[in-house]
Amino acid sequence: MADFGFNEHHQNEVINYMRFARSKRALRLKTIDSCFQDLKDSRLMEETYTVDEVSDMLDGLQVLVRGEVEMELINTAHTNVLLLRQLFSQAEKFYLRLQTDISELENRELLEQVAEFEKTDFKANSKVNQESSKPKLAPLNEGGVSELLQKEISRLQEDNGKLKARLRTLESQAMSALDDKSKAERALKDLQKSQGDQQEITNLEGTVAEMQADFEKTLNANVASQKDLQDCLVSAKHDLLRVQEQLSLAEKELEKKFQQTAAYRNMKEILTKKNEQIKDLRKRLQRYESDE
Repeated sequence: MADFGFNEHHQNEVINYMRFARSKRALRLKTIDSCFQDLKDSRLMEETYTVDEVSDMLDGLQVLVRGEVEMELINTAHTNVLLLRQLFSQAEKFYLRLQTDISELENRELLEQVAEFEKTDFKANSKVNQESSKPKLAPLNEGGVSELLQKEISRLQEDNGKLKARLRTLESQAMSALDDKSKAERALKDLQKSQGDQQEITNLEGTVAEMQADFEKTLNANVASQKDLQDCLVSAKHDLLRVQEQLSLAEKELEKKFQQTAAYRNMKEILTKKNEQIKDLRKRLQRYESDE
């Protein structure tokens, strides 16, 4: 299965689907076999039959077998639609647009690879998978470029919010320290006016000096921390812009791939032909009006 580029998880999903399809196919084949067996048991009771009797029996058998085959084909088509519905629903959760190439469904080389896989690797993997539980179809966790970019953008936005909140906290602490300094200075002035005790004034001045030194240390630390936070914020903004640019490039690349598909080219050719037809009709209409 390595030729298809599948990882182990997706390979197991393919194996589970092929096992399901095989069981449905085997059940339908048993039903067809029972149709023939019923004919043998109920109608082939004599040694000789006329042409009309044989024709009647074959017509009845044809109706039964045709009904069984048609029912199986319809059920297979509807089952495939349900499988695509699950895949598309998962893709839409991450704003992805999956595309299918119907022509690849008739690729003989790929069909032969699938048949070879069912004969060889599928048998070996089936023995291993029978011992493990069958997981439900889970949402994509390693989906594509767009999903990874969205996760990275969310992470950067969250970090940006945390840095802004921390910056506001530091600014609040710095303002509180400034208020404490102003209060201490006012208290010192009030004490100098009301008391003449030089020793107490000297002690208070020493306390104020220590508070001022501590404040300067705190302020310097806050300034350095604020600068680091601003640098981190700028770096986060740059990362966010880079990721957004990558997302834009990815979307352009997806759009470019879509324009290279057969469906897009066919639609473009149809529009070109319609425009030419409209121009031709306008010319004819002008000639008709000029003749009148």
